[in-house]
Amino acid sequence: MKRITLFFLLLSSLMGAQAQRGFTARKDVPTDSIRLSDPAVLADKKTGMYYMTGTGGMMWRSTDLRRWEGSFRVTEFEADSWMGPRPMIWAAELHQTGDGWYYYFATFTNQAVKIDTVRGNVIERRASQVLRADNPMGPYRAFGDATYLPADRPTLDGTFWRDKDGKPYLVFCGEWLQNWNGTIEKIELKPDLSGTVGEPKVLFRASDSPWSRERNDKGEITWNKVTDGPYLFRTGTGRLGMVWTSWVYDVYTQGVAYSQSGTLDGPWVQEKEPITPPGYGHSMLFQRFDGQWMMSVHFHEKDSRGRTVRTPHFFEIDLGGDKLVLGKEFK
Repeated sequence: MKRITLFFLLLSSLMGAQAQRGFTARKDVPTDSIRLSDPAVLADKKTGMYYMTGTGGMMWRSTDLRRWEGSFRVTEFEADSWMGPRPMIWAAELHQTGDGWYYYFATFTNQAVKIDTVRGNVIERRASQVLRADNPMGPYRAFGDATYLPADRPTLDGTFWRDKDGKPYLVFCGEWLQNWNGTIEKIELKPDLSGTVGEPKVLFRASDSPWSRERNDKGEITWNKVTDGPYLFRTGTGRLGMVWTSWVYDVYTQGVAYSQSGTLDGPWVQEKEPITPPGYGHSMLFQRFDGQWMMSVHFHEKDSRGRTVRTPHFFEIDLGGDKLVLGKEFK
Protein backbone atom coordinates (compact mmCIF):
# COMPACT_ATOMS: atom_id res chain seq x y z
CA MET A 1 0.00 0.00 0.00
CA LYS A 2 2.40 2.64 -1.27
CA ARG A 3 -0.10 5.48 -1.12
CA ILE A 4 -1.05 4.93 2.50
CA THR A 5 2.25 5.16 4.30
CA LEU A 6 3.28 5.82 7.84
CA PHE A 7 4.79 9.05 6.55
CA PHE A 8 1.38 10.53 5.77
CA LEU A 9 -0.08 9.50 9.09
CA LEU A 10 2.83 10.94 11.04
CA LEU A 11 2.81 14.14 8.99
CA SER A 12 -0.89 14.74 9.58
CA SER A 13 -0.65 14.22 13.33
CA LEU A 14 2.50 16.34 13.59
CA MET A 15 0.92 19.28 11.79
CA GLY A 16 -2.17 19.03 13.95
CA ALA A 17 -0.09 18.99 17.11
CA GLN A 18 1.89 22.01 15.97
CA ALA A 19 -1.29 23.99 15.34
CA GLN A 20 -2.71 23.04 18.75
CA ARG A 21 0.46 24.20 20.49
CA GLY A 22 0.38 27.58 18.76
CA PHE A 23 3.28 26.61 16.50
CA THR A 24 5.29 29.65 15.35
CA ALA A 25 6.28 29.84 11.70
CA ARG A 26 9.97 29.84 10.86
CA LYS A 27 11.58 32.41 8.58
CA ASP A 28 14.39 32.27 6.03
CA VAL A 29 14.08 28.49 5.59
CA PRO A 30 15.97 27.09 2.56
CA THR A 31 13.99 24.83 0.25
CA ASP A 32 16.14 21.79 0.97
CA SER A 33 15.28 22.04 4.68
CA ILE A 34 11.53 21.69 4.01
CA ARG A 35 9.88 18.27 4.20
CA LEU A 36 6.89 18.30 1.87
CA SER A 37 5.14 15.86 -0.44
CA ASP A 38 3.37 16.87 -3.64
CA PRO A 39 4.59 20.51 -3.63
CA ALA A 40 2.38 22.94 -5.53
CA VAL A 41 3.27 26.59 -6.06
CA LEU A 42 1.07 29.57 -6.85
CA ALA A 43 2.88 32.66 -8.17
CA ASP A 44 0.54 35.41 -7.02
CA LYS A 45 1.16 38.68 -8.86
CA LYS A 46 -1.22 40.57 -6.58
CA THR A 47 0.93 40.00 -3.50
CA GLY A 48 4.26 39.43 -5.27
CA MET A 49 4.70 36.15 -3.38
CA TYR A 50 5.09 32.47 -4.15
CA TYR A 51 2.82 30.25 -2.07
CA MET A 52 3.68 26.57 -1.69
CA THR A 53 1.41 23.90 -0.28
CA GLY A 54 0.99 20.13 -0.66
CA THR A 55 0.30 17.06 1.43
CA GLY A 56 -0.24 17.95 5.07
CA GLY A 57 -2.26 21.05 4.14
CA MET A 58 0.23 23.61 5.41
CA MET A 59 1.39 26.73 3.54
CA TRP A 60 4.84 28.21 2.89
CA ARG A 61 5.52 31.58 1.25
CA SER A 62 8.54 33.15 -0.41
CA THR A 63 9.60 36.07 -2.59
CA ASP A 64 12.33 34.20 -4.47
CA LEU A 65 11.65 30.40 -4.33
CA ARG A 66 14.86 29.97 -2.31
CA ARG A 67 14.01 31.11 1.22
CA TRP A 68 10.63 30.42 2.79
CA GLU A 69 8.48 31.42 5.73
CA GLY A 70 6.20 28.82 7.26
CA SER A 71 4.50 26.69 7.77
CA PHE A 72 0.97 28.06 8.25
CA ARG A 73 -2.31 26.23 8.68
CA VAL A 74 -4.74 27.72 6.16
CA THR A 75 -7.84 25.48 6.17
CA GLU A 76 -10.98 25.35 8.32
CA PHE A 77 -13.58 22.57 8.39
CA GLU A 78 -17.10 22.08 9.69
CA ALA A 79 -17.48 19.14 12.05
CA ASP A 80 -20.65 17.97 10.32
CA SER A 81 -19.16 17.77 6.80
CA TRP A 82 -18.23 14.38 5.33
CA MET A 83 -14.57 15.35 5.86
CA GLY A 84 -14.95 15.78 9.61
CA PRO A 85 -13.32 18.53 11.70
CA ARG A 86 -9.66 17.52 11.04
CA PRO A 87 -9.29 15.43 7.88
CA MET A 88 -6.01 14.23 6.48
CA ILE A 89 -5.02 16.47 3.56
CA TRP A 90 -3.14 15.22 0.50
CA ALA A 91 -1.87 16.90 -2.64
CA ALA A 92 -3.26 20.40 -2.09
CA GLU A 93 -3.03 22.86 -4.99
CA LEU A 94 -3.91 26.55 -5.34
CA HIS A 95 -5.64 27.86 -8.46
CA GLN A 96 -7.02 31.19 -9.66
CA THR A 97 -9.69 31.61 -12.32
CA GLY A 98 -9.79 35.41 -12.60
CA ASP A 99 -12.89 35.87 -10.46
CA GLY A 100 -11.01 37.19 -7.42
CA TRP A 101 -11.12 33.96 -5.41
CA TYR A 102 -8.30 31.57 -4.55
CA TYR A 103 -9.29 27.91 -4.93
CA TYR A 104 -7.83 25.07 -2.89
CA PHE A 105 -8.01 21.72 -4.67
CA ALA A 106 -7.08 18.87 -2.34
CA THR A 107 -7.75 15.31 -1.25
CA PHE A 108 -9.41 14.88 2.13
CA THR A 109 -9.60 11.66 4.16
CA ASN A 110 -12.00 11.02 7.04
CA GLN A 111 -10.41 8.07 8.80
CA ALA A 112 -13.50 7.52 10.95
CA VAL A 113 -15.59 6.52 7.93
CA LYS A 114 -14.99 3.21 6.10
CA ILE A 115 -16.52 2.76 2.66
CA ASP A 116 -15.19 -0.57 1.35
CA THR A 117 -12.89 -3.53 1.89
CA VAL A 118 -10.96 -4.88 -1.09
CA ARG A 119 -8.48 -7.78 -0.87
CA GLY A 120 -8.23 -7.26 2.86
CA ASN A 121 -7.64 -3.52 2.63
CA VAL A 122 -10.13 -1.40 4.56
CA ILE A 123 -10.75 1.74 2.51
CA GLU A 124 -11.49 5.03 4.28
CA ARG A 125 -13.68 7.85 3.00
CA ARG A 126 -11.36 9.83 0.72
CA ALA A 127 -12.14 12.28 -2.05
CA SER A 128 -11.01 15.35 -3.92
CA GLN A 129 -12.92 18.54 -3.17
CA VAL A 130 -12.57 22.29 -3.65
CA LEU A 131 -12.35 24.98 -0.94
CA ARG A 132 -11.91 28.70 -1.48
CA ALA A 133 -10.73 31.92 0.18
CA ASP A 134 -10.47 35.60 -0.70
CA ASN A 135 -6.69 35.69 -0.15
CA PRO A 136 -3.90 33.16 -0.70
CA MET A 137 -3.32 32.58 3.04
CA GLY A 138 -6.94 31.59 3.62
CA PRO A 139 -8.67 30.44 5.61
CA TYR A 140 -9.93 28.09 2.91
CA ARG A 141 -13.41 26.76 3.59
CA ALA A 142 -16.00 24.60 1.85
CA PHE A 143 -18.35 26.82 -0.14
CA GLY A 144 -20.42 24.66 -2.46
CA ASP A 145 -21.92 21.21 -2.73
CA ALA A 146 -21.44 18.84 0.18
CA THR A 147 -19.68 16.36 -2.10
CA TYR A 148 -18.03 16.64 -5.50
CA LEU A 149 -17.36 12.96 -6.19
CA PRO A 150 -19.15 9.65 -5.41
CA ALA A 151 -19.10 8.76 -1.72
CA ASP A 152 -18.54 5.03 -2.38
CA ARG A 153 -15.24 5.56 -4.25
CA PRO A 154 -11.81 6.65 -2.97
CA THR A 155 -10.58 9.46 -5.24
CA LEU A 156 -7.51 11.64 -4.94
CA ASP A 157 -5.13 14.22 -6.40
CA GLY A 158 -7.73 16.48 -8.00
CA THR A 159 -6.49 19.29 -10.21
CA PHE A 160 -8.10 22.05 -12.28
CA TRP A 161 -8.30 22.43 -16.04
CA ARG A 162 -10.37 24.58 -18.40
CA ASP A 163 -10.73 22.69 -21.66
CA LYS A 164 -11.24 23.92 -25.23
CA ASP A 165 -15.02 23.89 -24.70
CA GLY A 166 -14.54 26.69 -22.16
CA LYS A 167 -15.82 24.54 -19.30
CA PRO A 168 -13.91 23.95 -16.04
CA TYR A 169 -13.06 20.38 -15.08
CA LEU A 170 -11.79 18.46 -12.07
CA VAL A 171 -9.20 15.90 -13.19
CA PHE A 172 -8.48 13.27 -10.53
CA CYS A 173 -7.36 9.72 -9.80
CA GLY A 174 -9.54 6.73 -9.02
CA GLU A 175 -7.54 4.94 -6.35
CA TRP A 176 -5.98 1.58 -7.17
CA LEU A 177 -6.77 0.20 -3.71
CA GLN A 178 -10.36 -0.24 -4.84
CA ASN A 179 -10.20 -0.67 -8.62
CA TRP A 180 -6.80 -2.46 -8.69
CA ASN A 181 -5.93 -0.56 -11.87
CA GLY A 182 -5.68 3.13 -11.02
CA THR A 183 -7.47 5.59 -13.27
CA ILE A 184 -7.18 9.22 -14.25
CA GLU A 185 -10.62 10.72 -14.83
CA LYS A 186 -12.40 14.00 -15.45
CA ILE A 187 -15.68 15.47 -14.27
CA GLU A 188 -17.17 18.82 -15.24
CA LEU A 189 -17.24 21.54 -12.59
CA LYS A 190 -19.97 24.12 -12.17
CA PRO A 191 -18.99 27.52 -13.63
CA ASP A 192 -18.20 28.89 -10.14
CA LEU A 193 -16.43 25.63 -9.11
CA SER A 194 -19.02 25.09 -6.33
CA GLY A 195 -19.77 21.50 -7.36
CA THR A 196 -19.68 19.02 -10.22
CA VAL A 197 -21.95 18.26 -13.17
CA GLY A 198 -22.73 14.81 -14.55
CA GLU A 199 -20.63 11.68 -14.10
CA PRO A 200 -16.87 11.07 -14.20
CA LYS A 201 -15.22 9.81 -17.39
CA VAL A 202 -12.04 7.69 -17.45
CA LEU A 203 -9.24 9.28 -19.51
CA PHE A 204 -6.75 6.42 -19.10
CA ARG A 205 -5.68 3.68 -16.70
CA ALA A 206 -2.47 2.71 -14.93
CA SER A 207 -2.15 -0.27 -17.27
CA ASP A 208 -1.68 2.13 -20.21
CA SER A 209 1.75 3.10 -18.89
CA PRO A 210 4.70 1.74 -20.94
CA TRP A 211 7.27 2.66 -18.27
CA SER A 212 5.86 1.67 -14.84
CA ARG A 213 6.70 -1.72 -13.36
CA GLU A 214 5.86 -4.06 -10.48
CA ARG A 215 5.69 -7.78 -9.78
CA ASN A 216 2.24 -9.32 -9.46
CA ASP A 217 1.18 -12.06 -7.07
CA LYS A 218 2.75 -14.67 -9.33
CA GLY A 219 6.08 -12.84 -9.44
CA GLU A 220 5.54 -11.76 -13.04
CA ILE A 221 6.68 -8.30 -14.18
CA THR A 222 3.73 -6.13 -15.11
CA TRP A 223 2.56 -2.50 -15.06
CA ASN A 224 2.20 -0.74 -11.71
CA LYS A 225 -1.35 -0.23 -10.40
CA VAL A 226 -0.83 3.30 -9.04
CA THR A 227 -1.93 6.57 -10.67
CA ASP A 228 -0.89 9.74 -8.83
CA GLY A 229 -0.66 13.47 -9.34
CA PRO A 230 -2.11 14.44 -12.74
CA TYR A 231 -1.35 17.97 -13.88
CA LEU A 232 -2.32 19.51 -17.24
CA PHE A 233 -0.40 21.91 -19.48
CA ARG A 234 -0.23 23.18 -23.05
CA THR A 235 2.93 23.44 -25.08
CA GLY A 236 3.86 26.37 -27.27
CA THR A 237 2.28 24.59 -30.25
CA GLY A 238 -1.01 24.20 -28.36
CA ARG A 239 -0.54 20.50 -27.63
CA LEU A 240 -2.29 19.29 -24.45
CA GLY A 241 -0.10 17.29 -22.09
CA MET A 242 -0.36 15.72 -18.67
CA VAL A 243 2.34 14.76 -16.18
CA TRP A 244 1.40 11.94 -13.80
CA THR A 245 3.21 9.59 -11.44
CA SER A 246 3.46 5.88 -10.66
CA TRP A 247 6.27 3.51 -9.64
CA VAL A 248 9.04 1.48 -11.22
CA TYR A 249 9.19 -1.26 -8.60
CA ASP A 250 10.05 0.72 -5.43
CA VAL A 251 11.15 3.93 -7.21
CA TYR A 252 8.68 6.80 -7.46
CA THR A 253 8.63 7.82 -11.13
CA GLN A 254 6.86 10.42 -13.26
CA GLY A 255 5.74 10.14 -16.86
CA VAL A 256 3.96 12.32 -19.39
CA ALA A 257 1.11 11.76 -21.85
CA TYR A 258 -0.24 13.85 -24.72
CA SER A 259 -3.79 14.13 -26.03
CA GLN A 260 -4.18 13.47 -29.73
CA SER A 261 -7.36 15.57 -29.90
CA GLY A 262 -5.97 18.47 -27.86
CA THR A 263 -8.80 18.01 -25.34
CA LEU A 264 -9.25 16.05 -22.14
CA ASP A 265 -11.13 13.36 -24.04
CA GLY A 266 -7.91 12.25 -25.72
CA PRO A 267 -7.05 9.64 -26.79
CA TRP A 268 -4.02 9.90 -24.55
CA VAL A 269 -0.69 8.63 -25.85
CA GLN A 270 1.91 7.80 -23.21
CA GLU A 271 5.56 8.70 -23.71
CA LYS A 272 7.74 5.59 -23.49
CA GLU A 273 10.26 7.06 -21.05
CA PRO A 274 9.77 8.97 -17.76
CA ILE A 275 9.99 12.76 -17.84
CA THR A 276 11.99 13.23 -14.60
CA PRO A 277 14.94 11.39 -13.03
CA PRO A 278 14.24 8.33 -10.81
CA GLY A 279 12.80 9.20 -7.41
CA TYR A 280 11.08 12.40 -8.51
CA GLY A 281 7.32 12.61 -8.86
CA HIS A 282 3.96 14.30 -8.33
CA SER A 283 4.72 17.62 -9.94
CA MET A 284 2.84 20.73 -11.02
CA LEU A 285 3.81 23.61 -13.27
CA PHE A 286 3.86 27.36 -12.73
CA GLN A 287 5.46 30.48 -14.16
CA ARG A 288 7.97 32.54 -12.23
CA PHE A 289 7.39 36.27 -12.14
CA ASP A 290 10.05 36.63 -14.86
CA GLY A 291 8.01 34.36 -17.14
CA GLN A 292 10.16 31.22 -16.85
CA TRP A 293 8.09 28.02 -16.66
CA MET A 294 8.89 25.86 -13.63
CA MET A 295 8.13 22.38 -12.35
CA SER A 296 7.72 21.82 -8.61
CA VAL A 297 8.24 18.18 -7.70
CA HIS A 298 9.24 16.14 -4.67
CA PHE A 299 12.12 13.71 -4.34
CA HIS A 300 11.24 10.45 -2.60
CA GLU A 301 13.92 8.60 -0.66
CA LYS A 302 14.72 6.69 2.53
CA ASP A 303 16.93 8.16 5.22
CA SER A 304 19.56 6.27 7.21
CA ARG A 305 16.85 4.93 9.53
CA GLY A 306 14.68 3.68 6.70
CA ARG A 307 12.11 6.45 7.05
CA THR A 308 10.47 8.00 3.99
CA VAL A 309 11.68 11.56 3.33
CA ARG A 310 10.16 13.80 0.67
CA THR A 311 11.67 17.16 -0.22
CA PRO A 312 10.49 19.79 -2.74
CA HIS A 313 12.63 20.59 -5.77
CA PHE A 314 12.23 23.02 -8.66
CA PHE A 315 13.24 22.49 -12.28
CA GLU A 316 13.18 24.98 -15.12
CA ILE A 317 11.21 23.63 -18.07
CA ASP A 318 10.73 24.56 -21.71
CA LEU A 319 7.20 24.53 -23.12
CA GLY A 320 8.03 26.49 -26.26
CA GLY A 321 7.99 23.54 -28.66
CA ASP A 322 5.79 20.50 -29.10
CA LYS A 323 6.77 18.75 -25.84
CA LEU A 324 7.65 19.54 -22.26
CA VAL A 325 11.45 19.58 -21.95
CA LEU A 326 13.01 19.33 -18.50
CA GLY A 327 15.83 21.81 -17.89
CA LYS A 328 18.24 22.51 -15.05
CA GLU A 329 17.34 22.33 -11.39
CA PHE A 330 16.68 25.73 -9.78
CA LYS A 331 18.57 26.23 -6.50
